Amino acid sequence: MISELIIILIIAYLLGSVPFGFLLGKIFKGVDLREHGSGNVGATNALRVLGWKMGVIAMILDMMKGVTAIMIARSILPEQDLLLISTGLVVILGHIFTIYLRFKGGKGVATSAGVFAALLPIPFLFALLSFIITTTLSRFVSLGSIVAALVLVITQTIFTFRNGVQSPWYLVLALVVTLFIIVKHRANIKRLLSGTENRIHFRSGR
Repeated sequence: MISELIIILIIAYLLGSVPFGFLLGKIFKGVDLREHGSGNVGATNALRVLGWKMGVIAMILDMMKGVTAIMIARSILPEQDLLLISTGLVVILGHIFTIYLRFKGGKGVATSAGVFAALLPIPFLFALLSFIITTTLSRFVSLGSIVAALVLVITQTIFTFRNGVQSPWYLVLALVVTLFIIVKHRANIKRLLSGTENRIHFRSGR
């Protein structure tokens, strides 16, 4: 079991590390995302720099990293809570600290969404709805991401203490990931408070 666990976690990290936004920019646009916009290689900067089509593709691919990692873990060692939680955390860390770009990756939002879509579908749906509403109304993806993370934690807290449906470790994962997301968005939070945060514009790609 230990060997299978190690293999799963290595696969999850390497999968999470694949910088899809960076690759899309390089391959299809000849653009290095690290040199444009926020300098981040995640889906939000891809959306801003490469256009909404490439941004949406990057977001979907980043989400699929999370979903795929959980599916792999389930196929090898089915329904072991701590294994699934560890896999989810590692694939997210892979995205944030990608080995392929000297450990400088994205902010982990889309990959986290994929993990929670696979692990906690109902809290994920509440979080997704809050992201869509907040981002649409404010046009701040950063604000939508932070609100969605907080909604996920609140929803999972209610589920954990009211229904006892999932292990409390899932709530721990939600709390840890939310903390990661908030910390990675600390510069965005400062800009939101000062009124200098960039709004997203849904225009066709360049």
